[in-house]
Amino acid sequence: MIQTVLIVGGGIGGMTAALALARRGVTVTLIDSDPAWRVYGAGITITGMSLRAFDDLGVLDEIRARGFVHDGMRPMKFTGEPLGPPMRAPPGSPPILHGGGIMRPVLHDILSMRVRAAGVAVKLGVTVEAFEQDVSSVNVTLTDGSNARYDLVVGADGIFSKTRDMIFPDAPKPQFTGQGCWRIVADRPPEIDRAEIYFGGPMKLGMSPISQDQMYVFLLEHVPGNPWFAPETHVAHMAELMALFGGNVPAVREALGEDSQIVYRPLEWLLLPDPWYQGRIVLIGDAAHATTPHMASGAGLAVEDGLVLAEELTGNDDVAAALSAFMDRRFERAKLVVETSVRQGEMEIANADRMQQTGLLMTATKALAQPY
Repeated sequence: MIQTVLIVGGGIGGMTAALALARRGVTVTLIDSDPAWRVYGAGITITGMSLRAFDDLGVLDEIRARGFVHDGMRPMKFTGEPLGPPMRAPPGSPPILHGGGIMRPVLHDILSMRVRAAGVAVKLGVTVEAFEQDVSSVNVTLTDGSNARYDLVVGADGIFSKTRDMIFPDAPKPQFTGQGCWRIVADRPPEIDRAEIYFGGPMKLGMSPISQDQMYVFLLEHVPGNPWFAPETHVAHMAELMALFGGNVPAVREALGEDSQIVYRPLEWLLLPDPWYQGRIVLIGDAAHATTPHMASGAGLAVEDGLVLAEELTGNDDVAAALSAFMDRRFERAKLVVETSVRQGEMEIANADRMQQTGLLMTATKALAQPY
């Protein structure tokens, strides 16, 4: 029986696993290398599968209150004309049929407060120095010199996971897709009451409400060679990228200035082959399956990982069987998201037919609506 767990990494997946396990009576320790336990980035889009997972985790009401949950999407031509009526979920629909957005720091605050309230022991500014495991436990030495033994270790330390490097030194490395993602937080006009996506332009652009008074705007740019963009060039570069768009974009462009919250990230992906575990050390979230934002499902996958892992471990004395069952439920689902997202990016770079892109996305979205 699993009684003690160490979780390496205090991001979305790590905190979800900590909460799900603690609620089942497991003694959980969560460590994060950042002494301040900070989170970086702007807003994120939350799709229906993510909302369902947050609902199962018990935090959907807080996301509604501090973020923004809506009932559909508004497709637009890049010049600003509607491509059709807004897509809407029927009244009273479950979370899986909705969408939303939230600031990353706000989501981190919601989850971290829940983690501490659940009695999880949180240690900051430390990470793992070494693992030694046998058939019954894992002996862990931390970088502060402390040492403890756990029934299970969960590596949730992101796309550049050191836990993954330690247990799978020959694992594939993250791969650059050829695209970069620009994000900016802006004031939300009342008409942006759902995601608004602009099609047919020189690049993909979208707006997503993240609170009652804010939204974020994203642009996916083809950046062959993975260049570095100096921070002092961000405003001018974004203004240039947005120049050809109509609709609500010009107002955002005109408001750009030195105080604008702009975040740029080159898009990379990774899919670790099955299995994601070795003995009693298992990887979840971006440590196992880092994806691009094309399906806006990375956060949802990480939450699902934590929930499913806790379910499979509960009441199961055979850890190997529990982790195998975890893989049975997670690998193909994660593979679908990663491969569809990467393919979407390839099609955008190639300026492929919009209906082909939409068809690929809808097929995957339908599959993700199934139980996890």
